[in-house]
Amino acid sequence: MSTAVETPARTTGPTHRPRPWAAVFALARFEARELRLVIAFLAVSVLYVAWIVWQTTQRQGDFPVLQDVDRDTQTMPMLIGLVVMLNVNRAVLRSRRRDTDRHFDVLVVEPWRRTAAHVLSIVPVALFTAVCVAVQFTWAALKPGAVGHGSPAELVVGPLTVLLFGVVGVLLARLFPSVVAAPVLLVLLLFASVFVASPSGSTWATWLGPVVSESGSSPFPSDLLARPAAWHALYLVGLVLFVALLAVLVGGGRTTVVKAAVAGSLALTLVGAVGQSGGTPSGSTPARERASVTPEKVRSCVEHGRSSYCAFPEWTGRTADWAAVVDRVQNLAGGRAGGERLTVEQRLDARYGLASDTLISPSTAPGHVTVGTDWGGNRVPEFAVAVASVLVAGDEKAGSEVCDARVVTVMWLALGGESDPMSALRHVRLDDSDEGRALVLSPTEPFSMSAEQTRIVVELLKKPRYDVAGKVKAKWTELTSPRTSMTRVAELLGVPAAGKATDGDACEEE
Repeated sequence: MSTAVETPARTTGPTHRPRPWAAVFALARFEARELRLVIAFLAVSVLYVAWIVWQTTQRQGDFPVLQDVDRDTQTMPMLIGLVVMLNVNRAVLRSRRRDTDRHFDVLVVEPWRRTAAHVLSIVPVALFTAVCVAVQFTWAALKPGAVGHGSPAELVVGPLTVLLFGVVGVLLARLFPSVVAAPVLLVLLLFASVFVASPSGSTWATWLGPVVSESGSSPFPSDLLARPAAWHALYLVGLVLFVALLAVLVGGGRTTVVKAAVAGSLALTLVGAVGQSGGTPSGSTPARERASVTPEKVRSCVEHGRSSYCAFPEWTGRTADWAAVVDRVQNLAGGRAGGERLTVEQRLDARYGLASDTLISPSTAPGHVTVGTDWGGNRVPEFAVAVASVLVAGDEKAGSEVCDARVVTVMWLALGGESDPMSALRHVRLDDSDEGRALVLSPTEPFSMSAEQTRIVVELLKKPRYDVAGKVKAKWTELTSPRTSMTRVAELLGVPAAGKATDGDACEEE
């Protein structure tokens, strides 16, 4: 009797369930690596890092205002985003350019999943941007001269901008499968940025763009910014999700979940757009008016030495830097000016918005000196000029109108104590020169400096400081008199007078 041995039949199907999303993430990692290795992206990344280092090592960068620094982080990511848009667009169209689309039909990864992978490949670049933004802001915040408060809603704009441009590149490739579509869109975006941008930065159309910098001549206290930053961040998040999901939908992912997500992201975008379209909140207008017209109601004053320093709350820690400049100028002055009690007042005009460039009117109060909300770099010698003009003329209004020989005394007091007085002279003049006639800048109104006055000041700045200081102190009364001629001032200070020097050279040239 024979015995039949039966063996179990082998299954011919897969032993494991297919995992299409694992393939999606693998493709996303590959595309992200390819994107980071593109020469254009590497070049822009190096430029971005170099720009951050340059920004944070400038002289004026030693005294950052953090509510301005957070907005400064938004500009360069736009360049990163444009490069990402072009290269992601090319990556999506790679199979079309190389005629390999038909081979994808045998793969388990459907076209809409490949679209999702391209969207995910942008995330590492956005994370790189976020790290750069964090480094730039943290570097500024850790500086001893930093003031103010940054906004997380402003800081996320840079990474969100990169994401937005990237997903636009993906969507564009699905809608218009041509390599010329992205460059054409880039040109259109540049034109739109020119025509949509508003000088005041306050119209609703301006806020539809990814970045609204609104930079003016003077930083504002953080409570006066009144920017809809949180609404704008919400708008960008919704827009990024909407464009990304729309690209997946166009790519073939027409499931109920995707359609519902597209509708939800569109609603989120509209909520953010409506929220940011309100403009300046009504409550901020009186606050700006109060800080501009009656700043004494919001400022606090501290004493340093013999003088008083009144600053907005976020700037009280900077009063010691102002006091150092005041002491340096007063130490060179003679007569009663060397021990005069001054009142340094921080002033700004916030009534016309962040993008305004309003000139602050000089004070007529005796012994009062204006200082702005910006500091470092050229602002230091400009403030020294304001202090010197008050010591010589009595008040800022009279100091801004000085055009006679007293200009020489004012300029030497302001610059004679600098470590590099000639560079300070060039920085404080509108044309950055150290010869000829020019306007001298100050926190309020500029005043004119004639060619002869410039020549005498340059000669004085080349002399030993102690030598000129002794002559200034000894002849203070005559040097600060409006009746003293230019020739006499040159004689008193030991500088050869020109062959033909007029008493009111700058006054006569106006």
